[in-house]
Amino acid sequence: MSALFLNPAHRAWLILMIATGVTWWLGEVGAAGTTAIVALLAIAFAKGRLVILDFMELRGAPLMWRLLLEGWLVVVSSLILLAYWISLK
Repeated sequence: MSALFLNPAHRAWLILMIATGVTWWLGEVGAAGTTAIVALLAIAFAKGRLVILDFMELRGAPLMWRLLLEGWLVVVSSLILLAYWISLK
């Protein structure tokens, strides 16, 4: 069974499933407030990065492609966080 998780894609899949379970649990228990929102956005960012690096196979890609896609993820996550911050005012 442990040989199954030697493949980076399998490890990424397991982490994605656990992260999805955590976000589902946070929704079920009714987590609210700034801390919960920031935690959910951080989990979403980590999941997006795993997808980019492992499932889109950019971990070994040229630096330009990694910077382009990871930069896009940072920009989108920052804009969502900024929109949430503005909505609090």
